[in-house]
Amino acid sequence: MKDTVTIIDNATGKQIDCPVYQGTYGPRVIDTQALYKKLGMFTLDPGFVTTASCRSAITYLDGEEGILLYRGYPIEQLAEHSTYLEVCYLLLYGELPTAIQMLEFEEAIKTRQLVHEHLTRSYAGYRYDAHPMSIMVGITGALSSYYHEALDINDPDDRDLTAIRIIGKMPTIAAHCHKHSVGHPFVYPNYSLGYVENFMNMMFSHPSRPYELNPKAVRALDLLLILHADHEQNAGTSTVRLAGSAEANPFACIAAGMATLWGRAHGGANEAVIHMLNQIGDRKNILNFIKRAKDKSDPFRLMGFGHRVYKNYDPRAKIIREACHDLLQEMDTVDQPLFEIAMELERIALEDEYFLKRKLYPNVDYYSGIILKALEIPLPMYTVMFAVARSAGWISQWMEMISDADRRIGRPRQLYTGPVRRDYAPVELRGPITAVLRNS
Repeated sequence: MKDTVTIIDNATGKQIDCPVYQGTYGPRVIDTQALYKKLGMFTLDPGFVTTASCRSAITYLDGEEGILLYRGYPIEQLAEHSTYLEVCYLLLYGELPTAIQMLEFEEAIKTRQLVHEHLTRSYAGYRYDAHPMSIMVGITGALSSYYHEALDINDPDDRDLTAIRIIGKMPTIAAHCHKHSVGHPFVYPNYSLGYVENFMNMMFSHPSRPYELNPKAVRALDLLLILHADHEQNAGTSTVRLAGSAEANPFACIAAGMATLWGRAHGGANEAVIHMLNQIGDRKNILNFIKRAKDKSDPFRLMGFGHRVYKNYDPRAKIIREACHDLLQEMDTVDQPLFEIAMELERIALEDEYFLKRKLYPNVDYYSGIILKALEIPLPMYTVMFAVARSAGWISQWMEMISDADRRIGRPRQLYTGPVRRDYAPVELRGPITAVLRNS
């Protein structure tokens, strides 16, 4: 017998039986597609926090238990044994690659790292002090003007090629954003380097001075990319899927996800962590800021602690914490006081009953902000780094959505609360009405 939930309209006495589905993991889901047709009603769910917008086999997270799986693989195992590019393959195709498949994939990515030379000239149209995310969104959207020969979204080969181009070109576009902001010449991809090494070389090398790669720095950045590669149906991913449901150009869909990620409530938390540490200023001030964080009347909040979804320790934070500590010991940084503040704040928060009781543990943004600072990546580039990592998840989600037989254009409904129907009045008759409204 199929599991169902009966919904009864007490006003009319009508009722319907809605199917209930159980995924591999997670809460059961009520299928309310027949609600409007049978009862003439919609559901109201601000923020879609209790609405499953799609079926997906890519990522699963359980915030209560602190679980994150990519295609069924625990994030802890992938972080320990895998690389970002291998994770990209897994997200795209559902399985870990064989050795030959991985070599072919890496080669395909390398040969698509260059961006069209005409596109590199577009950077000159941005002010030198433009936020890198504004450039990232624009240049990624501009990719829609290229590659017309492989933009049939119903062709699996075209979809694969588009995904490879997205993953291959994101580090190049991001590095060019940085170079433009500091007035340095662009550094082109070096096919002899690995994906992360190449990214760092394009970011930091100069024609007159080669960049010396630090293995621990490379590992820390690779780990950051893995941990940020996908995170279920968040705002950015949902935006990509919504734009894709309209059969928009896939590069434009990724740009839409970036625009959403740029929002302060979404991808800017790691940047906010550094602002907070700078605000604290000295280790001797930490206890005072801890006290402020506990005061409900004080607007100050500890950034990088707690998570909207995770009500347990963010599994990504556990992984990145060790890499963060290793990197700080390895790097000869000029901003050591800031890192001392960060480590002391972490220690106090992890021992304070107030934070433990409320499960306000340091999250991935706390440690990623510190790592990016240690790598000397400029603060405005933090969300760009997030976008580079998340592009793999976005294009994987887009591919899954496009190939879904039940795909339809996204069209949320609303609860209308505006005026009742009224008739148009000539302007000379509107004065008193306007006055009444203004005085009400």
